[in-house]
Amino acid sequence: MWSLRTRFTALLVISVVLVLVVAAFVTATLLRKPPEAMFDRALAEKAELTALLLRADPSVAEKMHIRIRERPPQYRIDREETEHVRAEASREGYTSETLVLESFGPHSKAIAVRLDGDRWAYLDFPGPGPGPFPFLPLAAYLALVATGMAGIAIYASNVMMRPLRILDETIAKIRPDGIIPELPETGPMEVRTTAKTINRLSTRLNAAVSSRMRMIAAAGHDMRTPMTRMRLRAEFVSDGDDRRSWLKDLEELDHIADSAIRLVREEVSPAAQEEVSLDVILRSVAEEIRETELPVEQGAIARALVKGAPFALKRAIRNLVVNAATHGRGAAVVLSSNGEEAVLTIADSGPGIPQNLLDRVFEPFFRVDQARRQLVPGAGLGLAISREIIENHGGSITIVNRREGGLLQTVRLPLCTPAQD
Repeated sequence: MWSLRTRFTALLVISVVLVLVVAAFVTATLLRKPPEAMFDRALAEKAELTALLLRADPSVAEKMHIRIRERPPQYRIDREETEHVRAEASREGYTSETLVLESFGPHSKAIAVRLDGDRWAYLDFPGPGPGPFPFLPLAAYLALVATGMAGIAIYASNVMMRPLRILDETIAKIRPDGIIPELPETGPMEVRTTAKTINRLSTRLNAAVSSRMRMIAAAGHDMRTPMTRMRLRAEFVSDGDDRRSWLKDLEELDHIADSAIRLVREEVSPAAQEEVSLDVILRSVAEEIRETELPVEQGAIARALVKGAPFALKRAIRNLVVNAATHGRGAAVVLSSNGEEAVLTIADSGPGIPQNLLDRVFEPFFRVDQARRQLVPGAGLGLAISREIIENHGGSITIVNRREGGLLQTVRLPLCTPAQD
């Protein structure tokens, strides 16, 4: 699909070309030579007048430098043109005998008019026009003008569409944390107005996001105090089953509050960047999860150095592997590289996710089946936290259903140095 700038440029160029085509048509109409019939009629008329004048006063020939000679030879007679002139003369009622001669120049005509006996008057006339209309030179000229006008149209469209281009460039510069960089408010009035509007929008949006993050963090912290009191009260519940149920629910609430606070930290507090061995982190995470008796299988693990925060990356990978091992009946991890980025794949053999819900898996507190909240502990923020961390490191994460069943999670992170196996 064409962009608005491309459409506007094309409209200007097409308009210019159409104007040039119309101008060329008008020019060709005005400059075209007169019809041949009109020229032949004029020759017949001049021949008749010459014959009448010289018959009446032969001395006029010398005064007007008209050559009087005998009949022209046959090879000099242009029979086709002669027939045309005679036809026009007969149509007008002229009686003089006229012969059109072969001309030695492209822009002149010579005729011979019989006076009496073997005396013929020779006359020269300019031709009917400069020859064929110069279509090729005119086309070359119009093409040159069209090229110049197209260049001007493209420049004009670029200037007029600059505010829209600013919008496109601004969207491309949005950081993974959602912060819109401030734009310089310089240039033409339209550009300044656009930049000022975007900066005002960015300020309000950043303030709203920060307010939301502070609210979530405050809610998480505020939940800790009443949950501590409830945990203390639960210890005094005499019924063992009730006490365990209370403590289980409180533990889940505590996990939700902690996950919310971690999500806020990852969005608003990026950690320092350093070189991190992704393969070392992956092996460490797999070993720690196996110690919790969750099934994790290690495939080929290539050496990969990425730039980032080691603790944040470890948290992101752990969340993904735990998600696969818990909900997917086991996780199989593989780490490879293609020279530009590290590719981590985590496959499981679980029930998968309905296709219409795959786009929502990274939403905070999202669950495929709300009934599973009672069976599997967690706040539903693991995938959201992992995506925030990975995108803050310039990477990407995708989740798709496998043909053989289960999910395939793919993480891509840019390498800081060429990977070595």
